[in-house]
Amino acid sequence: MKQLLQHIASQNKFQLIESKSLSGGDINDVFLLKCQEGSFVVKLNDALKFPRIFEVEAKGLQLLKQSESFKIPNVIAEGLFQNTSYLLLEYVSLGNKSNIFWESFAEKLAKLHKTSSEQFGLDHTNYIGSLPQKNEYLSTATEFYISQRLEPQFKMASDNGFHFKNLEEFYKNISGEIPSEPPSLIHGDLWNGNYMVSENGKPVLIDPAVAFAPREMDLAMMKLFGGFSEEVFSNYNAIFPLTNGWKDRVPLWQLYYLLVHLNLFGSGYLQQVKGIIKRFL
Repeated sequence: MKQLLQHIASQNKFQLIESKSLSGGDINDVFLLKCQEGSFVVKLNDALKFPRIFEVEAKGLQLLKQSESFKIPNVIAEGLFQNTSYLLLEYVSLGNKSNIFWESFAEKLAKLHKTSSEQFGLDHTNYIGSLPQKNEYLSTATEFYISQRLEPQFKMASDNGFHFKNLEEFYKNISGEIPSEPPSLIHGDLWNGNYMVSENGKPVLIDPAVAFAPREMDLAMMKLFGGFSEEVFSNYNAIFPLTNGWKDRVPLWQLYYLLVHLNLFGSGYLQQVKGIIKRFL
C-alpha cells in the first residue's frame, strides 16, 4: 500500500511525507496524504470490480461545483495504477457548524436544485454506492423515476431473490402523484454521511450520485436516516417552494434508496419497501 500511495503522489508531482487511513464508507479505501505541497485525500478501489467509478465521481463533483452552491472538494486527479483506480482530492479541514449552518445549507441546496436541464437524466451512467445508476435522458419526471430508478432496482432485487406483486399497478398509481417540475441537479445520495462541516463552519458535499432528476429525491433521502435539522426543510421551502403534498410523497422517493439498501445489504429493508408499495396500491 505504501508503494501505491507513493506512486500516486509522485505521478502528480507531490512529495509524500506520510499517509494515514481515513474512514471511507462501504466500498473505498481512503487515505490522507501529507505532502510537502499540502494535504490531499486519495480514494482507492478495484478497477476491475467497479469500472470507471472514480471517473464518474469526478464528473459528478465537477457538476456540483459548477452550480456554485456548496463547497465541493477540488478534484486533483483520477487515474489507474495496476488494477487499482484512484481519485485524488483536495483535503478539506473540518470544523464546527456556524450559527447559520442550516440556513446556509437550505440556501445552497435551493441554488443547487435551481440548476436545471432540458431533460431528466445525465450523459453517462454513474453509481449510487457500489451499484450502477442508469441516467437515460427522458422528458418527464415520472418516466425517469420509474424507468431509470425503480425498475432497475426491482430487477436487481428479483435477481437477489426478493419478489414483489402488483408493480404495474403501483407504477400506474404513482404516475399521478409525481409533480410536473423541471429537472433539478441533485446530489443524489444526500444522507448525513455525505456532508461535512468546513473549518469555517460551512457545509461541504462529497460522494455524489448526481443526475438531473426530481428535486424532492434529495429531500426524501435527507429525511430517511436523519441528521438534518427541520430548519433546512422550512427554509428551503421558503426559498424554493415545493409543490403541495411534498411531505406525503417523501416515502415514494425514499423507495428508491431503500431498494438500493435492500440490494446492497439484504432483507433488513424488505418490510419498508413492501410497506411503501402497499401505500400506493
